[in-house]
Amino acid sequence: MVAALERGLSASKSFNFKRMFDSSSTKQQQPQTIVVENGDSHLVESNTPESQNSDYLADSPVESTPPMISPLNRPGKRPDRQQADTEMMKDRFAKLLLGEDMSGGGKGVSSALALSNAITNLAASIFGEQTKLQPMPQDRQARWKKEIDWLLSVTDHIVEFVPSQQTSKDGVCTEIMVTRQRGDLLMNIPALRKLDAMLIDTLDNFRGHTEFYYVSRDSEEGKQASNARSNDKWWLPPVKVPPGGLSEPARRMLYFQKDSVTQVQKAAMAINAQVLSEMAIPESYIDSLPKNGRASLGDSIYKSITEEWFDPEQFLSMLDMSTEHKVLDLKNKIEASVVIWKRKLHVKDSKSSWGSAVSLEKRELFEERAETILVLLKQKFPGLPQSSLDISKIQFNKDVGQAVLESYSRILESLAYTVMSRIEDVLYTDSLALKQTLLAEETSDGGRTTETDSESAGSSNSGEETEKLDPRYSKTLLDFMGWSDNSSKSSEKPTKSPGLTPKKFSYLENLNGFRSPKARH
Repeated sequence: MVAALERGLSASKSFNFKRMFDSSSTKQQQPQTIVVENGDSHLVESNTPESQNSDYLADSPVESTPPMISPLNRPGKRPDRQQADTEMMKDRFAKLLLGEDMSGGGKGVSSALALSNAITNLAASIFGEQTKLQPMPQDRQARWKKEIDWLLSVTDHIVEFVPSQQTSKDGVCTEIMVTRQRGDLLMNIPALRKLDAMLIDTLDNFRGHTEFYYVSRDSEEGKQASNARSNDKWWLPPVKVPPGGLSEPARRMLYFQKDSVTQVQKAAMAINAQVLSEMAIPESYIDSLPKNGRASLGDSIYKSITEEWFDPEQFLSMLDMSTEHKVLDLKNKIEASVVIWKRKLHVKDSKSSWGSAVSLEKRELFEERAETILVLLKQKFPGLPQSSLDISKIQFNKDVGQAVLESYSRILESLAYTVMSRIEDVLYTDSLALKQTLLAEETSDGGRTTETDSESAGSSNSGEETEKLDPRYSKTLLDFMGWSDNSSKSSEKPTKSPGLTPKKFSYLENLNGFRSPKARH
């Protein structure tokens, strides 16, 4: 009897073991054959709980025990995904530790520049395909959130010592030093994350919007598109709106989203400008400068800035700024002269090559005028590429925290500019549709009275409609930064020359805004 029970136990255990590792075809046949082969099945069935459990498993289908076979034969998708994410994170941080030098010879860039390039390249791969005003695909959005969290996690370990109070058990209060995330990172990283979320939410707000759509440039409808702005943006798909233009709620929503993106760009530009101003000027950049402002600016520009009466608007109106290259060249010259004049202010040795022969008051006046010109250039050309000074600062910067803040704010500024440009494309197409509708109505009406009424109504609303619909009257950097131009408010605004019209074609549109400073240099 005991021997029969032992044989029954061994049979039931071997049966369970076979059911876990045998193929599915064998599993369906084994329950009946095993019970018959071992004999004394009535003893196993009636007297032992182990054998009863064995018979229950034998009568049940294979699918009744998925937890037993899933870890061995059917691994889930979550471990595979986690393993892939782990390998990707290892690859990212290995490149950062090697300084982008895969040979391991120690010839790579600094950790700050490697991290800045990593954030820049990630943004280019994620947002570079945002050619339409539509939500980001879920896979790209998830990848952006995951990988930017990896790169920003470095800032959690950049700390500083701050005083704190500690109370012991006996009630004695002691002042100690504790670590806290560095002040600039503690303030700006959450703000940049909020701006990042606002931009993604702005794109998500256009989900299911059907009043405007995009057509392929190769299609017949795309070839017939009469959008004048598409000449500069030939790689973008043309925008199409209904013949009568957008509805009033849709147009109002677009203006609201544009204002929201404007605020995001305003905040990102302020953070980026603040971080760049705090970066040290590399010695290599200073060594490349001439020893006086006249040699940097040229005789004509230097004479205009140093005259007793100076008007920055009139000064810019006299210069040729028809191309982006000329504007950038002027910005480089102005920034170089500001650095020269500031250095002269701190050099007291008159025998030094950096010594100044001009009085301190005049030197400060010239520096203030040059900085005013830089502000106006940023106002009129918000999509201007980075200057030589900015590129040099980023390339030779050793502060990892500043590198993260600069690169993160720069890509958010670029994305905000891209989204705002897409919104302006739709609004401009809507303005063309409204003008065509108005011309068609005037043509259909042959009466003189109707034409007179149309012209009077058009003239009364021309200023407001032109300011709203024409992209040339879109908000400038002066509005973004919250600065006010008192001179323009007190006097009549001078007529804009064609050279001062903001160029909407920008390096940001061609992903140069995402390229690393080292690559552009």
